[in-house]
Amino acid sequence: MKILAVSASPRKEGNSDVLCDWFLKGSSESGHETAKIRLAEKNISPCSACYGCRENHLCVKKDDMEEIQHQLITADVIVLATPVYFYCMDAQMKIMIDRCLPHYREMTQKRLYFIVTAADPGHSASDETLSGLRGFLKCLPGAQECGVIYGTGAWDKGDIYRHPALDKAYQAGKNV
Repeated sequence: MKILAVSASPRKEGNSDVLCDWFLKGSSESGHETAKIRLAEKNISPCSACYGCRENHLCVKKDDMEEIQHQLITADVIVLATPVYFYCMDAQMKIMIDRCLPHYREMTQKRLYFIVTAADPGHSASDETLSGLRGFLKCLPGAQECGVIYGTGAWDKGDIYRHPALDKAYQAGKNV
């Protein structure tokens, strides 16, 4: 299977980014093809709601989103990983989701995993973030949620290395 992790962490090797790596490590060791997109390294403009994509399914904006959409369409499993900022997903993830407008109907039969990290130790700190991610999932034909990996209680870069979520991410990837 093709496993694609989308890391919205603005920090390379930030907590949610590390969990992506461990998920992909497990997947790779199980023989799956893996890839990772770091949104912080991509040039993606926000959707301007011009709906130019309605006629030809092409966004009028010329940036990295076309490449990202192709990877989302061709993946079998998609891992969406985001830190929680003010009890919501971060802007990088939301911009990417919004820019899926031209091709989201082509993202069929996807299996999705969600990775969320937050300073707040309670899983409920991720409720609004998960609600937004699940809203995206509801728009993808035949998509199913396969798991959530909570990295709650992780604030500083590197906190995740001492967190049980590290092994959970690895095992989830291994058992895809």
